[in-house]
Amino acid sequence: MNTVIVNELSKGYGAVQAVEGLTFSVEEGELFGFIGPDGAGKTTLFRTLVTLLLPDEGEAHVDGLHVVKDFKALRRRLGYMPGRFSLYQDLTVLEDLTFFATVFGTTIEANYDLIKDIYQQIEPFKDRKAGQLSGGMKQKLALSCALVHRPRVLFLDEPTTGVDAVSRQEFWEMLKRLKAEGITIVVSTPYMDEAVLCDRVALMQAGRLLRVDTPENVEASYQRPLLAVQAADRYRLLQTLRAFPHAHAVYPFGEAFHYTDARPATDPSALRQYLHEHGLEDAEVRPIRAGIEDVFMALMEEAG
Repeated sequence: MNTVIVNELSKGYGAVQAVEGLTFSVEEGELFGFIGPDGAGKTTLFRTLVTLLLPDEGEAHVDGLHVVKDFKALRRRLGYMPGRFSLYQDLTVLEDLTFFATVFGTTIEANYDLIKDIYQQIEPFKDRKAGQLSGGMKQKLALSCALVHRPRVLFLDEPTTGVDAVSRQEFWEMLKRLKAEGITIVVSTPYMDEAVLCDRVALMQAGRLLRVDTPENVEASYQRPLLAVQAADRYRLLQTLRAFPHAHAVYPFGEAFHYTDARPATDPSALRQYLHEHGLEDAEVRPIRAGIEDVFMALMEEAG
């Protein structure tokens, strides 16, 4: 059963088309991720699905309800955590959480079992104003407020942007626990390494979907030979790789460059010899498996 069904959805702002002709579905109980850079259209899509924006074209249903015609009923079933911290910063942690529970006609106690693992981490600071919390603590408070009415579908717009690596890891562990509670979770992120934590992902760029599949299938779809190349003189290495007669693409990935060859097969030793002959005697070349970011770059190239 599909909890989210989107058909040919489009939304623009004047001459800017934020999302264009999106069609996809999210299964009940799934952890579904939208992966893409800033400006890809993720926030516009989420704001449309949580009934805050009206689409220009197309239709969308969430939990069996139309996002426009049934918006009042739908809002009671949704949890939404926007990309920017949007709680009342002059209220305390406890006051913010109590306020959101009251808005939905419930109490903190009624659904405490759902938020307990998250809220207990910030409960020692319940009398501190929300605006004085750290980034990770703000994140946990916002998630608690989005869950306090026990939503059936949870939308999280770039929830880990701007927080430290430990908080990011803790957050995804929380999402796994929430998924086990039967909540359908739709999350967006610009971090490619978070894509593998989702059941399925949608790679998104310039308002369009490039691919929707499991992380494993996305990675397996990469067709070209892929090599990781390193040398001390990175700028010279980049220029030399791009000048190689059979080069298809060269991108920086951490300390290495990811090199794709235009031929269906390539010999790492031949590329290594070429680099050595051009003064890069310390160059290291090794075959690697493609990750989601490699696939994303290739799909962007194909899309033009």
